[in-house]
Amino acid sequence: MELNYKKIILFLFLLIGIILAIINRESFNSENITNYLDIFGNLAPLVFILIYIIATVFFLPGLILTILAGVLFGPFFGTIYSIIGATIGATLAFLSARTIAREKVEKMIEGKKLDYLKKSVEDEGWKFIAYTRLVPLFPFNLLNYSYGLTNVKLRDYFCASFIFMLPGTFAYVYLGFAGTEILNNEEGLISTIVILIAIFATIFYIPRYLKKFLKLANKSKVV
Repeated sequence: MELNYKKIILFLFLLIGIILAIINRESFNSENITNYLDIFGNLAPLVFILIYIIATVFFLPGLILTILAGVLFGPFFGTIYSIIGATIGATLAFLSARTIAREKVEKMIEGKKLDYLKKSVEDEGWKFIAYTRLVPLFPFNLLNYSYGLTNVKLRDYFCASFIFMLPGTFAYVYLGFAGTEILNNEEGLISTIVILIAIFATIFYIPRYLKKFLKLANKSKVV
């Protein structure tokens, strides 16, 4: 059997990256990230997206970045930068599991969880991905790799991830933005809190409505 050196090198790079990320996990905080981004001035959004991609691939907490995006860039641009980074990172993790790290990922999540995931994707396709993006059944970073072991098409995975991660991304970005508004703007305090509550209430109900919608869609197909 001929060795695929490219795959071996890429896998080693991925493995080393994850190990380094675990070792330096405590340093991955909002203060250090903010100080690092300050160095780049106008290029800070691009660097932020790159950091988000790396964090997603190497199992670093993306929630810190999402909330920080609201603080640094505001709700609109913070959401744009976060969703781009999260989607690209999730896609790279997906492709890594499908190509260079399949066996390792299978060992990490072997058993009933993996069987459930594979069967659910086989039965529901992108709809199951949509639901798990709204209500994560697995930790986000591990879920990205897990989907690489299923038969879902890359296009469906990418589109479902991008669209259905948007509501949660916006909610947490706005949470970061609201925090700064509450601290710095006493006049708009009540309206900021009301909007924040409304956003999270909406996020809470979206999965329920999606489930009902998918059930109705399936019934109409049968009829």
